[in-house]
Amino acid sequence: MMPVKLQAPLKDYLWGGTKLKTQFGKVTSLEKVAESWELSCREESPSIVASGPDEGLTLPEYLTKYGKEILGTKGAAFDYFPLLIKLIDARDNLSIQVHPDDSFALREEGEYGKTEMWYVADCEPGAYLYVGFNRPVTRDEYLRAVSEGTLTDLLMRYEVRKGDAYYIPAGTVHAIGPGLLIAEIQETSDITYRISDWGRLGRDGKPRQLHTAEATDAIDFNYGKEYFRPAVAAPGSVKEIVSTPFFTTNVIEVDGEVRRDYASLDSFVAYICTDGALRADTDGGSEKLAALESLLLPAEIDEAVLSGKGTLLEVYMV
Repeated sequence: MMPVKLQAPLKDYLWGGTKLKTQFGKVTSLEKVAESWELSCREESPSIVASGPDEGLTLPEYLTKYGKEILGTKGAAFDYFPLLIKLIDARDNLSIQVHPDDSFALREEGEYGKTEMWYVADCEPGAYLYVGFNRPVTRDEYLRAVSEGTLTDLLMRYEVRKGDAYYIPAGTVHAIGPGLLIAEIQETSDITYRISDWGRLGRDGKPRQLHTAEATDAIDFNYGKEYFRPAVAAPGSVKEIVSTPFFTTNVIEVDGEVRRDYASLDSFVAYICTDGALRADTDGGSEKLAALESLLLPAEIDEAVLSGKGTLLEVYMV
């Protein structure tokens, strides 16, 4: 089998920018592109196979056709396609929000929760984000801060740089600030509980819906987690960013040639080129990757040779 490129569904949200469209070639009639769902099996917004003999199939159709040949044993062990990978262009603040864990989400929403990670593909000077509490916080303190509009006083604010990475377990309060271009790897879920939306009005001129009660119940108030993850690899090397029950993400700094052996992995692999220009060669075929392009490698591919000069995120199931 051969690696395949996917055509990403594009999302136009209030806070989105134009970089994905004007700088990185996402073709669309949308005025702005807030999110590009690079790898999506969501029923409402599936990715489309954009290369090879199966061009034109939706990702769910492609998986139905080939099944375990694509997913591998580890991917097929889930009763749903386990990953959703997005590119996010935040021209403005995203809401302060939280995602529930699997047990809460299955009980309350009938689908899985959302643990995620962010990789900063690019950012403007002074860009920042919030992840987690900056000190031990009780439920009552949190509710008081929400009602008084002082929640950010309780949150850890990170000044970010290109190449930074952050791990956001389900239950973590977080917000992406303006001027950030982020690759987001997450569980397949679209459940978001908004805590605050900065007083912003929706397209209908009314304040957007908040989910105060649901968010309060979904928050993990345990303090002491480390969210920032070093993600700088030496040229020609591979560095693990996170390894979770949901996904493993590595960063690969390609400068010449890097060989990746997947013979014993037994999982599909997703690539996201965050910078530079690369090529992936396998026994089944080759594909080129420019900045902010993605690729899906079926589990049956045993080896890939990456060449060129650039930075690559590598994601698979463990």
